[in-house]
Amino acid sequence: MSSKTTVVVGAGIIGASIAYELQKRGRNVVMVDGNAPGQGASFGNMASVAVTEFMPLARMSTWRHMPGWLIDPEGPVSVSPKYFPRLIPWFSRFILASNPSTVQKLECAGAELCQRSLADTEELLAEIDGGVRVSKQGCLSLYANDREFAGDRERIEMLHRHGFDYEIIEHSKIRDLEPEISDKITKAVLLPDNRTLTDPYQMVVQLVARFKALGGQVQQSKVTGFKRGARISGVHLQGGTILEADNVVLCAGAFTGGLSRLLGEPIPLETERGYHTQIMAPDITIKHSIIWPAKAFMVSPTAGGIRVGGTVELAGLNATPNYKRAKITVKHARKALPNLKIQNISEWMGHRPALPDTIPVMSPSAKTPGVFYATGHGHLGMTYAATTAKLMGQLICGERPDIDLSPYSVTRF
Repeated sequence: MSSKTTVVVGAGIIGASIAYELQKRGRNVVMVDGNAPGQGASFGNMASVAVTEFMPLARMSTWRHMPGWLIDPEGPVSVSPKYFPRLIPWFSRFILASNPSTVQKLECAGAELCQRSLADTEELLAEIDGGVRVSKQGCLSLYANDREFAGDRERIEMLHRHGFDYEIIEHSKIRDLEPEISDKITKAVLLPDNRTLTDPYQMVVQLVARFKALGGQVQQSKVTGFKRGARISGVHLQGGTILEADNVVLCAGAFTGGLSRLLGEPIPLETERGYHTQIMAPDITIKHSIIWPAKAFMVSPTAGGIRVGGTVELAGLNATPNYKRAKITVKHARKALPNLKIQNISEWMGHRPALPDTIPVMSPSAKTPGVFYATGHGHLGMTYAATTAKLMGQLICGERPDIDLSPYSVTRF
């Protein structure tokens, strides 16, 4: 066991994966979070290892659709008028990232992570051996008509360009794969490597249990500041405790931005508030996860039931949840799955960590030696977690990472 102590700030799927990786490598690791492990975005994500969903949101086609989305009360994007002035700097960076040459680079950076993510996730699950698994079935992307299918051409061409598997399914064959899908769906694309976890929250719980079994420590406390001189030397916790540290990894999701500001290194990190409805008595069974790109929602068989989620709400970290957003996705889901019963349900809202150029930060600090960032994974935290942990483990331990991490550097901002 190394004498070096690493404090990992954040106990979601990213933080738990990194903490486990570093503890496995012989570090003394303390994981810190104001909440219990897995209680943030990792609790309610859509349980998807979504290897095909790396298309940058910042692109010109997004801007063409944005006015229509914003005026539609049931559209996929909602922006709080009160919060909008605070979003102007973030949107400015979003516009800059929409430049076609930049989009191409961001697409390649996302693809490089996604090409590794399924194998890395399966390897990690086998290591912790806690019973959570990924499905053998993939995901079906649905289209009600040729116009919707043509509208998704950009994404399908991207998959072809990067060598990801997909299969176009015509109308007559869709219900052979999923009998519950509405006959009004005229075309689908099967994404065989987009898999579903049996329970994403339990994956975090099991990771943390394995981490602790290896000697790792967990402290439930809010981080209020940092101790540093020429380099980082500790973390201040609420109540006055200081955790001495040789290294600190900041991976607190949407809350990492506030921590980076305490270090004088602001990261343009926003929260995309996401919603889900967990249906425990749906009266139907589905094998595949389902996405409907034109309506921006997803349905996953997970956590003992069926989970419906999606949409983006930009309203900050402190606004009251607006569960109308969850009800909109359920309304859309019933158009795809007309026999779906909405019984024994719970609704949830969580904070996705969103950077304006979509790809995450996985990087040493440019300001404080000994500090590392792993944040901004957006909709792909579960997808990228195992791969992020491997790469960050190599970076923090002084090894050469398996891929070039310069596209994910904090200095790009």
